[in-house]
Amino acid sequence: MTAIRPFPRCLRQHVRYNSKTTAIHAGPLILKPPQININRIVENYDEIYKNCMSRNLPQIAASLSEIVTLNQLRLQQLQQLSPLEMRRNIISAKLPKTTQQGPRKLLLDEALTLKTKIAFMKREQEVTMGRLITLSSAIPNDTHPETPSTETEVGKIGKLEEKPVVKDHVEIAESLDILDLRSGARTTGHAWYYLKGLGVQLELALVSYAIEMAVRKGWKLVKPPDVVRTEVAMACGFRPRDDEGDQIYRLAHSPLGGVDSVKEEGSLCLAGTAEIPMAAMNIDTIFREEELPLRYVGVGTAYRAEAGSRGKESKGLYRVHQFTKVELFAWTKPEDSDEMLNEILQLQKEIVEGLGLHARILDMPSYELGNAAYRKYDIEAWLYGRQGWGEVSSASNCTDYQSRRLHTRYRRNDPDAKLQFAHTLNGTAIAVPRMIIAILESGLQEDGSVKIPEALRKYVGTDTMQIS
Repeated sequence: MTAIRPFPRCLRQHVRYNSKTTAIHAGPLILKPPQININRIVENYDEIYKNCMSRNLPQIAASLSEIVTLNQLRLQQLQQLSPLEMRRNIISAKLPKTTQQGPRKLLLDEALTLKTKIAFMKREQEVTMGRLITLSSAIPNDTHPETPSTETEVGKIGKLEEKPVVKDHVEIAESLDILDLRSGARTTGHAWYYLKGLGVQLELALVSYAIEMAVRKGWKLVKPPDVVRTEVAMACGFRPRDDEGDQIYRLAHSPLGGVDSVKEEGSLCLAGTAEIPMAAMNIDTIFREEELPLRYVGVGTAYRAEAGSRGKESKGLYRVHQFTKVELFAWTKPEDSDEMLNEILQLQKEIVEGLGLHARILDMPSYELGNAAYRKYDIEAWLYGRQGWGEVSSASNCTDYQSRRLHTRYRRNDPDAKLQFAHTLNGTAIAVPRMIIAILESGLQEDGSVKIPEALRKYVGTDTMQIS
């Protein structure tokens, strides 16, 4: 079926639409309209509605009826516009041949009337398509048929150990003088922090360790920007929200450098994960078939405005606004994406296992999937301080959700084959703060020192962190 383009490129450069179809003047957009198959949404209404509800997205499920109505309106507008454009073309062909003043004037008058009508109807079409594409873009990816209804454990890593002494990571880190939460709160606010001394070395060690593991497996290293266009973040499906709404850090800028002249435009934002700028590396790219799969491992700083409440679950480093993250990102052919998801998961298991942590692997249910994810696995480490599990990494197959919005395609070697959308996948190699938590709590010794995992010692230069 033919995908619908919402509005012409010349219009995209000046106008974008909000959820109420109001035109908002903005800077130039770099993304072409997403290649969303609206006919597929209409024809598979019941399945898509059920998928939205299973993902706990009732507001998006409720919008499907409006999509159907808007699509009917779109078709009506096309039907009304088509004969007018045909008549305009006929007049355009007749005019050069019509030399008599009377008939020529009639044709010119009719052409002017048609021009006004067509322009008005096209503006109506643009508004309809603006609203239609806004609603359609919010629909989540399909869900893998084997996705469970509840979190399902599918594997274990390491063994649970009996600890003679158990403390939470904040107490341990402060006794080692490697973490300063109080200064972070004073400088910036709750859930911001300073790492110090061996804490910084431990972060760098974790990053180096993850990179080495990935590069050894054939992943190509990249350092992406931490600032991205907001439209790119949205296209990737990164839409974290809480009860107060959108939780992406958007950037304001001051053209003249003065505080009083700051403009809140929202065209740029801080990346919530390196997945976003890595996916954007191949906007409007057409791969050759032999170039896929393509694997990258990237190091970035993640910024999350939704750092949660101040309860036990988010204490200390567990849920923070800024953290270093090593990310895995891959592009594949559609038939290879399930295999790539398993490859990412296997690498994640080896990384966690190499750090001597006890962890479990979960096949995540549909209500835990982000908009882009088709299937998702989480790895949760046992955190001795809280006597419970905590997520340290995840891996997702996003199929063609992101590539349809970023226009990332590939050409098969068959000369008669049409361009196809590549599949994208992502996975956490290391989310530094949570790995630090797990290492501190699992490596705690009776004298208060912390044993550093053997895999990290060559980077840190010591095997133990001592109380200062």
